[in-house]
Amino acid sequence: MSTLKIAQIQMPEHDFPSESLEAACDAVARAAAMRADIVCLPEMFITHYDTESMKKDAVEEGGYEMERLAETAARYGVYLQAGTVPEAAGGKVYNTACLFDRSGGLVAKHRKMHLFDIDIRGGQSFRESDTLSAGDQVTVTGTEFGRIGMAVCYDIRFPELFRLMALKGAKLILVPASFNMTTGPAHWDLCFRSMAMYNQCFIAGTASAMTPEASYKSYGHSIICDPWGQILGELESEEGVLLTEIDTDRASDIRNQLPILKNRREDVYELAEKGRL
Repeated sequence: MSTLKIAQIQMPEHDFPSESLEAACDAVARAAAMRADIVCLPEMFITHYDTESMKKDAVEEGGYEMERLAETAARYGVYLQAGTVPEAAGGKVYNTACLFDRSGGLVAKHRKMHLFDIDIRGGQSFRESDTLSAGDQVTVTGTEFGRIGMAVCYDIRFPELFRLMALKGAKLILVPASFNMTTGPAHWDLCFRSMAMYNQCFIAGTASAMTPEASYKSYGHSIICDPWGQILGELESEEGVLLTEIDTDRASDIRNQLPILKNRREDVYELAEKGRL
């Protein structure tokens, strides 16, 4: 099956992780009632987007929170891209995205590869590396809709990663994200449109709603772009659901008409995962 409906849940911050988890599960139920096949949650939906909260609210790998999300996917018969959570594993904390299938099975896990350490003059400063460790996997998995890739927020600024996912056959890439009020207006649409166009795939970026009193104010604007680089749908900054029907065969069609991936000059340059040449 190549046709599917994606529901992107743009939810606000809650005071406590337990409240966030229940709100997310309720949102999945509503999206399932809209006949969504894949439901996507935002980056760090379970906690506040600051390094102290990420450390304090870190969930155990395979712990209760992840079991609850898996059970929710199974209960409503949807694929659930469970945003990201701060995941405690092996003495480290990762910014981790999980994809559960319709039976609640974990089919993919991506730990944010590029940590958000920035200092924009006159704008946002943030250092994820004060709390988080980086992942090191290019994440693509097979589903009933074809191959799906995953990345997290700042990862989208690194075209090598997205090209590697396209070369692994990804026709749809899911990106929980949380650009801020400095980088969002400047680069959000540009990043998602360009990565979709260059790699000729659908890309869905799911963000938190903007919470005015938060220390880190999300830009919101959950977005989905097609393989031609066109925006199929985009929210504003408030809480909402973006429901979009796509046909992943369109990626193959565009790749055949404009064969960018086939026309790469591998006799001149190459791109490969380290240790996998």
